[in-house]
Amino acid sequence: MASKQMTRRQRIHRRIRKKLKGTAERPRMTVYRSNSHIYVQLIDDIAGTTLVSASSKEDGIDGQNVNKSETARLVGGLVAKKAIEKGINTVIFDRGGYLYHGRIKALAEGARGAQKEDGSNELLQF
Repeated sequence: MASKQMTRRQRIHRRIRKKLKGTAERPRMTVYRSNSHIYVQLIDDIAGTTLVSASSKEDGIDGQNVNKSETARLVGGLVAKKAIEKGINTVIFDRGGYLYHGRIKALAEGARGAQKEDGSNELLQF
């Protein structure tokens, strides 16, 4: 049965979105998590366009036999590589109202890559 009120996640997401705005130089990296898949987009809010997207349904990820957290880490790495090809190095992370735990944390760590000796990240900065 559908509730008349917004769910907890939707309220948290609305509160987060009041503060975050993506630009072409620093787009908003937004996450949607379903029960079986995870989706990521880099969005320029000023122009209203999606610059890069990736999901667990893509060819390189869908056929692998790994758990959902490891799949999220692979999706994070994939979106980071696509972003770097487009010349995007820094993003604003919008966790979509989800707790920074489990698959969301794995996706963020996959997008950051390994940490370098100077303290910066190998792939995306956020």
